[in-house]
Amino acid sequence: MYQETQNQLTFSDDFFLPFGGKLNKENRWVLLAEIVPWGKAEEKYAKAFKNSFKGEKALSVRVALGALFIQERLGCSDRETVQQITENPYLQYFIGLPSFQETAPFHHSLMTHFRKRLGPDIINEVNEWIVMEEQKQDKENDDNDQDSNPPSNSDSSEDVVEPDTNVSEEMTNNGKLWLDATCAPADIAYPTDLGLLNEAREKLEHIIDVLHEPLKGSKQKPRTYRKKVRKDYLTIAKQRKVGTKKMHKAVGKQLRYVKRDLGIIQELVSQSSLSLLSKQEYRELLVIQELYRQQEEMHRTKTHRIDDRIVSISQPHVRPIVRGKAKANVEFGSKVAVSVVDGYVLVEKLDWDNFNEGITLQESVENYRNRFGFYPEAVLADKIYRNRENLQYCKERGIRLSGPKLGRPSKEEDTAQRLLAKKDASERNAVEGKFGEGKRSYGLGLIRARLQDTSETVVCIQFLVMNLERKLRVLFCHFFRELFARMAVSENFQLVIRSASPS
Repeated sequence: MYQETQNQLTFSDDFFLPFGGKLNKENRWVLLAEIVPWGKAEEKYAKAFKNSFKGEKALSVRVALGALFIQERLGCSDRETVQQITENPYLQYFIGLPSFQETAPFHHSLMTHFRKRLGPDIINEVNEWIVMEEQKQDKENDDNDQDSNPPSNSDSSEDVVEPDTNVSEEMTNNGKLWLDATCAPADIAYPTDLGLLNEAREKLEHIIDVLHEPLKGSKQKPRTYRKKVRKDYLTIAKQRKVGTKKMHKAVGKQLRYVKRDLGIIQELVSQSSLSLLSKQEYRELLVIQELYRQQEEMHRTKTHRIDDRIVSISQPHVRPIVRGKAKANVEFGSKVAVSVVDGYVLVEKLDWDNFNEGITLQESVENYRNRFGFYPEAVLADKIYRNRENLQYCKERGIRLSGPKLGRPSKEEDTAQRLLAKKDASERNAVEGKFGEGKRSYGLGLIRARLQDTSETVVCIQFLVMNLERKLRVLFCHFFRELFARMAVSENFQLVIRSASPS
C-alpha cells in the first residue's frame, strides 16, 4: 500500500534533535533537500504499486530516492548506507524523517526494491525536471536584469523603434549541445574463455549434487572426475604465457567436461525434478547452456566474436564494449550516450549492446527542442557523429555541427574556420570532463549492482548526483555573489556618508 506524503518540506519545520541544538541551514544535505523535486517524483513512483489500499504501508519516495542518492554520493554498500543514515541527523532530514532516531529507518534489503521501483525512466525524468527548472530560473534572472536596466528614454521621436511585423514568430536557434558516449563498467572479473568454462563446470557439478540428493542409496552418483578436471584447469591457468595452440586445446577439454555434465543433468532430470533447484540455480543452468553453445561455436570456427556474447554467468546481460582506449581496449558493461547542456548531463540512450553513437544525434536534438522549445545553435561532438545524414539534418535546421568537412581537407581553409574548430574542440572537453568526474569522484567507473534493471537505475542516479552537485555549486556561487554585492553597496554607502559629513 502506498499513500502520498508531504515530501517538499521547508526548513521552518523543526527537525527534533533529542540531544539538543538545531540543524545548520547552510549544510549541503539541507540545501539538497530543497532543490530535489520530491513531489514530481512521487507521481511516477506511486504507479509502481498496483493497489494502494492493501498490504503494509510503503516507504515514501523521499526515503527511497534519498537513500539511493546518499549511497551513490558517498559510495557505500547497502548495509553501510543504512548505517550512515542511522548515525547522521542530516541524512535523516534529507530522507524526510521528522526527528532523529537511533534505530535504522528501514532494512538494508529494501535498497534493491528501491532501485527496482524507481527505475531509470523515473530517474531520467527527475533529471530533466532539474535541468529545465535551472534553465527557467536563468531565463527569469536575465529578464529581471533587463527590467532593472531599461533603455534610456529620449525626447526625440527618431529614437523610437517600431516593432518589425515582418519578423517570423518562430524562435531562432539558441544554446549549445554537447554529445558523447561512454561505458559504465560492471563489477565483474575480467572474462576469459577458460575461466568461464571452469566456472560453468563447477556450477554444473553443484547442480548434479542437488539433483542426485533424493536418489542417494538407490542409484550411484555419476562420476565427474572433479579433481582431475580441476588439475587440468590449474595447469594452464597458472602459466604466465600460454601459446595459442595450447590454450585452444585446454578450452576444448573444458568444453567436453561441460558437455558431459550437461548430459548427466539431463539424465538426472528424467529421474528427479528441476523443482529441486533454486531460482538462481535454474537461471544459472539456462545461462550455462547458452554459454556452452557460444563457446563451442567459437572454438569450432576458431574465432573470438559472436552475437550477444556472455562474459559473466552471474550477470549474463553484460556485454563487451570495444572502446579502443589506451587504458583498456574493451570494457564490460553498459554503453551510455549523453547530452550536456550548460554543465548538466542528460541520458539520451542506455544499452547493453554496443551501438554507434552517431545514430543518437537526431533524437538528442529533437529532445533538446522538446525540452527548451528551440533547436540548439551548435552541436559539439566528435567525428563519429559527422555522417551525411546528420550533416544534412543539421543543415536543414540551421544547426552548426562541429568538426571538419567530409572528404579530403581543403588547402584553402579559412583562418576563421580553423579558429572556430579549435574553439569547438576545446569546449567539447566539457563532456569528457563530466565522464571523468563521474568515474573518479562518483561510482560511474564501477557499477556494483548485479541485476540489469537495478544496474540501469544506478547508472542514471550517477548523473542525477552530478547534476544536483552542480546545482548546489551554482547555488553557493549565487549566494556569495549576492553577499559580495551587498558588502560593496554597504562600503559605498559608508563612503558617501563620510564624504557628506562635515570635517
